[in-house]
Amino acid sequence: MSKIRVLPEQLANRIAAGEVVERPASVVKELIENSLDAGADRIEIEIEGGGTRLIRIIDNGEGMDEDDVLLCLERHGTSKILDDQDLETIHSLGFRGEAIPSISSVSRMSITSRHQSADLGTTAILNYGKLYKVHESGCAQGTIIEIKNLFGNTPARRKFLRTKRTELGHIDEVVKNYSLAAPEVSFTLRIDGRQTLSFDSHQNLKQRLAAILHYSGSFIEIDHSEKGGPLPHLSGFMVPPDHPVKGSSRIKILVNGRSVKDRMLIHGAAEGLRGFLMKHHSPAGLLHLHLDPAEVDVNVHPTKQEVRFRSSRDIHQLIVRAIQQGMGEYQRTLQSVFRKPPSAESNIHNESEKAHNLPSPILQEVETTQREITQPLPEKYPAQTQTREPTYRQEPTPVLPRKTNKTEPPVPLSVLNEEQTVGHGLKIIGQYDNLYIFCQSSDGLVVIDQHAAHERLLFEKLKKQFLQGTITSQTLLFPETVELSMADLHKVEQYGEEIKKMGFTVREFGGNSYVISAIPALGRHMAPTELFLDTLEQFDSPSGNKRDGSLLEDVLASMACKAAVKAGDKLPTEEIEALLTNMAKADLFSHCPHGRPVLKNFSTNDIKKWFHRS
Repeated sequence: MSKIRVLPEQLANRIAAGEVVERPASVVKELIENSLDAGADRIEIEIEGGGTRLIRIIDNGEGMDEDDVLLCLERHGTSKILDDQDLETIHSLGFRGEAIPSISSVSRMSITSRHQSADLGTTAILNYGKLYKVHESGCAQGTIIEIKNLFGNTPARRKFLRTKRTELGHIDEVVKNYSLAAPEVSFTLRIDGRQTLSFDSHQNLKQRLAAILHYSGSFIEIDHSEKGGPLPHLSGFMVPPDHPVKGSSRIKILVNGRSVKDRMLIHGAAEGLRGFLMKHHSPAGLLHLHLDPAEVDVNVHPTKQEVRFRSSRDIHQLIVRAIQQGMGEYQRTLQSVFRKPPSAESNIHNESEKAHNLPSPILQEVETTQREITQPLPEKYPAQTQTREPTYRQEPTPVLPRKTNKTEPPVPLSVLNEEQTVGHGLKIIGQYDNLYIFCQSSDGLVVIDQHAAHERLLFEKLKKQFLQGTITSQTLLFPETVELSMADLHKVEQYGEEIKKMGFTVREFGGNSYVISAIPALGRHMAPTELFLDTLEQFDSPSGNKRDGSLLEDVLASMACKAAVKAGDKLPTEEIEALLTNMAKADLFSHCPHGRPVLKNFSTNDIKKWFHRS
């Protein structure tokens, strides 16, 4: 007697239901996709009892006649696939032909539908997969599907559902995702008779995204195509990295109008924001990938939430480049605060002194042209415990722009600014806490973190020089000897070429000893041994197992951080001017390499609101 037998259709449907219907949100997803494929522009979702007591989906799509109502109950019954070619190029959202029979096998279902060409509709009632009744009914054009007592015949499945709040959260997420995928469609979600979500078709995509993310600021617009062709194309809106967004689902991913979960795409978004996103922060916004349906397989998962790309590496790089391009445009937007100077009537007059100094780190390190420094330093580097200020600055001596007598007050800083030719449109108010630079713009107040700003400028300069192999190095008058651990010896051997390109000159001195004879010029205010060991330490980063861009950028970011002006450094006017001028000219400046924001702009209206003057 044969051991192999064909399962009864009802049992096969229940097995399929175990794959397709994971939870109530899975039912909502499948039925919304069917409504969208039917051309609906209004979809209403009603939920009771966390989705197990009732799920009702009402749409105004093209509807079905009696024959189609009965055929959609058959397994693999679909109107969206006719041949093999259709399977290779999926254009619809629901296509497997398993959702309706699978859902009906674990619930009490009723379908009421009227085709746009018919006067009467059809109602079909099913009881756990068995057709109970079919009759004509009067109804509006479209389809109404009711799911009652979900998993009523599989109590074990219902037992493994999460709490009511969790299941409702998943349903809420599905409705939000598809409201972004179809911004031209109105969506309404009612839970236990109370309306919890409503998206009108008059809302644009940006407004919907802002409401879903509870975000009221401006977005970074993403609009990028590869090789000048229409496809592949990435569009969307990203929240600026310095604006945290609450909630677990901060990034929404769509592929050809389908809401998906794809780690590779999310990783590409994070890579595009590398150097702008703080550690442990996630990207937020919406990314919609449009590509040839033949280039993506949406049939790899029963619930169609996961996809597979034919060229996943190319798609990943597309995401990275698109977001980097968007961040570049975002820099131009932020630079608008530098362009238009404040009006003369609104000058803020603060008394200030201008100091004679030796070349400052900002003036010397940011404004100088790239050149190789070969002359040795005049003295050995100071120890780590010494303050940084005496190494480059003399006691300040007041300087006035013209002869004055003792009774004449110091020249206001705003006047000094007007007499100088600068490349930015800000008026310096002064420093706060020797860390934050306060400036007046044409629109309000700008606060700049001097360390973060200088760090980003140095990082971009270092990265450019590293790629060109021209990082400026400084020969030491007194070379230093350093004892290395076995781990550090391995790093020197493995990354010797990269270390050389970073401006270090080191050579073996026997045993575990190495001699440091040159260091990057930007680190001349640090002890050579400290700078070298700190640089080696960066090769222990998570990306340190390979020579990739993220590892080298981590090392360069660390070097820039240590070379930048610090919190507590009092900057004279010319240093602040140099910093602002270079920020106004920089391609990237809005965040330090570790993701901290560089500046914050407070508009005049914001300040008026604080004091109830608006």
